[in-house]
Amino acid sequence: MIVYTSPTCTYCYVVKIFLKKNKIEFEEIDISEDKESGKRLEKKTGVETVPVTFVGEKFVIGYNKKKLKELLGL
Repeated sequence: MIVYTSPTCTYCYVVKIFLKKNKIEFEEIDISEDKESGKRLEKKTGVETVPVTFVGEKFVIGYNKKKLKELLGL
């Protein structure tokens, strides 16, 4: 699982708290530090916003608790 974030994003923080609370391991990619990842993210999703959480090939844009729970089987 990969979570694309930026340091000033409130919803990024909320997604990370949600995952930690549910004991879900994830890799965090800060697009403010890794510009190439940000460009790849935009190509793959069509959006220029974070957070974007990838669960396998599926992804959730923003903090959508219901969809995250569904994809994670919680």
